[in-house]
Amino acid sequence: MTTASRNTLLHWLVFARMPVILLVLVLVSAVLTQGGFLQTDNLVNVLRQVSFEGLIAFGMTMVIVTGGIDLSVGSLVAVTGVAAALAMQAMPNASPTIRIATGFLCAVALGAGTGAASGAMIARFTVPPFIVTLAAMLIARGAAFILCGGKPVYQLPEELMWWGRGFVFESLLGRLLPTPVLVMLCGYVVFLVLFTRTVFGRSVIAVGSNAQAAYLAGIAIRRVTLAVYLLTGALCGLAGALHDAKLMAGDPKVGEMWELNVIAAVVVGGTSLFGGRGTITGTLVGALIIGVLNNSLNLLHVEHFWQKVVLGIVILSASLLDAGLRRLGAR
Repeated sequence: MTTASRNTLLHWLVFARMPVILLVLVLVSAVLTQGGFLQTDNLVNVLRQVSFEGLIAFGMTMVIVTGGIDLSVGSLVAVTGVAAALAMQAMPNASPTIRIATGFLCAVALGAGTGAASGAMIARFTVPPFIVTLAAMLIARGAAFILCGGKPVYQLPEELMWWGRGFVFESLLGRLLPTPVLVMLCGYVVFLVLFTRTVFGRSVIAVGSNAQAAYLAGIAIRRVTLAVYLLTGALCGLAGALHDAKLMAGDPKVGEMWELNVIAAVVVGGTSLFGGRGTITGTLVGALIIGVLNNSLNLLHVEHFWQKVVLGIVILSASLLDAGLRRLGAR
């Protein structure tokens, strides 16, 4: 087999396997739950649950493709959600539209700023991403509790609820398309174009494939690194504000262990932890796989700690498969 043919086959194995895995998982879940999984309300619930972490996973894909990691995403969701809720609570006399817009802007700005700070430290001082984002995770989680005194922030405008619990085109589609799902799909389109159709997207892949070669080719590695963390932080802020709408409160406990599901979605979706390879579409499918798996385990009344064991096995299996495919490609 020629090198080109082998690379084509490996590409198929990495990315084309995921829809098949998702389909098989859906069928198995339907059988084990005696059709309960395929109930319309349950499927809509799965999509809604996936939408928050799936949105963040698009940014995480770019981070991991550059060879980095971001452990702070869950904590960023918490602190940006609390900040958004406090901003809306502080404007009781303003119109609901102004309050909601202000809350979302505060959340996205705070998330983007924090992500940019992490990216700047990683790029400028070459501190390992694991250490920087671990520190950011602890700081953001602590800040979330400090900002609200450890208590959820209520008294949010009722109109906010539509962003978390509402449905788009309800008169036409019924209760089939939750608002957060539409936001995730819009994010998917934006990041798909950004990653596959722009110079920036090609630069992200180049940095992850070979940073030295990318530097010699004139790519501003520091700017690319800063940008991917900034974008991920901004998505965390958007997810934080949307989760406020779901709970109708800013809760500092939100987002605990979200980084696990986000990274799992990216890795299961075919993105290499070694950097240089990944797709936004694969991440979307990976997020659906994780969502279906979690939902099925809940329907089967599997204990929470066993669910963590299963998710850990899934991540490890995906990582081992990635390493095996890389080894085959190197031969």
